[in-house]
Amino acid sequence: MSIHPRDALAAHRIFIGTITPSGNTIVERVTLAVLREFPEVSAHFSRTPVFGDRDPFPDNYDFEGMLAAARLLAHASPDVLIWNGSKGGSVDFALDHELVAKIKNAIGLACTTSVLALDELLTARGVKRFALVSPYDAGYQQRVIKTFARAGYDCVAEAHSDLRDNLSFARVPGADIAAMLRTVAAAKPEAIVTFCTNFPAATVVADMEAELGLPIYDSTLLPVWKGLKMAGVDTRRGRAWGSLFEH
Repeated sequence: MSIHPRDALAAHRIFIGTITPSGNTIVERVTLAVLREFPEVSAHFSRTPVFGDRDPFPDNYDFEGMLAAARLLAHASPDVLIWNGSKGGSVDFALDHELVAKIKNAIGLACTTSVLALDELLTARGVKRFALVSPYDAGYQQRVIKTFARAGYDCVAEAHSDLRDNLSFARVPGADIAAMLRTVAAAKPEAIVTFCTNFPAATVVADMEAELGLPIYDSTLLPVWKGLKMAGVDTRRGRAWGSLFEH
């Protein structure tokens, strides 16, 4: 039975704060869709400048902007704060550890990121050989592969849409994403990672896991899942979004 909106609103007891890139149109949509299964949880968003096809901080974060976004979210006293952005995966995983440390030191909130949630998950499940699917161009895709290699992960297959502009990432059709997933699955990875939090892969994850018999970890779903876990929520109600939520 569906829950009436007023009953869902009355049920809210847990707040998850999310920082998202300013040019992103996928994060809020995916987060709110997932949280329909968790009426006791509400999502609250803040943005930091990331847009277009040129990054003024290609090898770092705009920490001033990120901390400003985190401070605004802190006014709502969220239980958990998450960075739903994938940039650290193209620079170094240590960058996201630095971001989390700065946020904790500045405002004292428990927090995580898409990349750190993925790293923790892959480690916990013993995954070393993965396949990568993204909307990126070839050069950026190689940056991501090299960053993951430094973290100990071997990319055995990859597919990408060859796009550069942030808005275009959100417009990749689900059928195209499914085709890329089928292509990389032929290499028999231990898991597939759909990478970019403005990439609409979340909607095909569950169906493609069933078709391919492989776990698919989506960078937009990961911090939502991890945020729920950190807030003490049983994530199994989110099974419709893939095997990630079964644990």
